[in-house]
Amino acid sequence: MARESEFLALDDKALRAVIGPNSRHVALIEDAFKVLIEAPGGGVSINGGTRDRANARQVIEGLAARVEKGAEVNEADVRAGIGAARTGVTGGGRRVDPMALPIGKRGAIVPKTDAQARYLDTLANHELTFGVGPAGTGKTFLAAAYGASLLRRGQVDRLVITRPAVEAGEKLGFLPGDLNEKVDPYLAPIWEALNDILGAEDVQRRRDKGEIEAAPIAFMRGRTLSHAFIIVDEAQNTSRLQMKMVLTRLGEGARMVVTGDPSQIDLLNPRDSGLAHALRILRDVKGVGVLEFAAQDVVRHAMVERIVRAYDADAAAGRPAPDLEDPVQ
Repeated sequence: MARESEFLALDDKALRAVIGPNSRHVALIEDAFKVLIEAPGGGVSINGGTRDRANARQVIEGLAARVEKGAEVNEADVRAGIGAARTGVTGGGRRVDPMALPIGKRGAIVPKTDAQARYLDTLANHELTFGVGPAGTGKTFLAAAYGASLLRRGQVDRLVITRPAVEAGEKLGFLPGDLNEKVDPYLAPIWEALNDILGAEDVQRRRDKGEIEAAPIAFMRGRTLSHAFIIVDEAQNTSRLQMKMVLTRLGEGARMVVTGDPSQIDLLNPRDSGLAHALRILRDVKGVGVLEFAAQDVVRHAMVERIVRAYDADAAAGRPAPDLEDPVQ
């Protein structure tokens, strides 16, 4: 195939983002599509076959669009763009309301992948959303960002965060301190996300006022959560009874998102996982939305995607696994 060259004009800020630290970003694009990218000034020159140039151009235009929205561009964004180009996803077909998410400390928060865009769309259009899939897909971070945006705009009165206290056999009561000090270690990923989005001082102020609340699922029983955005994290470790209980806490004007990874169940009896059961019986219920992430949606580190794929391949091969019905003696 004949190799030709085309020029794509970029402003200085977009050009720096496309090139990346030590030319890392442009090297990833060149390696992915076997093209040569040069920056003669005012933009980039892409040399390669017709399809390869088109794929590289899609990635570069996507990165430039993120810069235009005020978002930070990092290596994960480049890899996400490469993955979208390879699968034929343009990323421009689904529009996300630019007011839907707040500006974080590192710039505007916008979806990195088509799956993330569909996730935000599902959150916006359903009272109950399930976001399930492997680690590193952004399902918890985006849920926290979306909830924070509703709270900041006054569309909900409070943000309620809950999850089962299941961690390598350690019981909540063995941890020192009051309830918040006991629960916070279990919710570290969400606190990190909220601190990044709202700022640590604002998060603490809202916690003191009761606008942001965290509690283990056991403390949800008997409550009605009205005008709230509820995040149920690590839901694969809820029992069926716990899942039914927490889902029925929804009150007037409330919305809920349930996140989890069905492949990382820590329960002694994995068959009792409330997440898998809820997905099976609620998928077609009116007002319920389900977004399932896959390995190609991982935006954390390239190694995470490779790890997830390796585990998926092992599971697909049907290799025998230890009997998890009973705890190992």
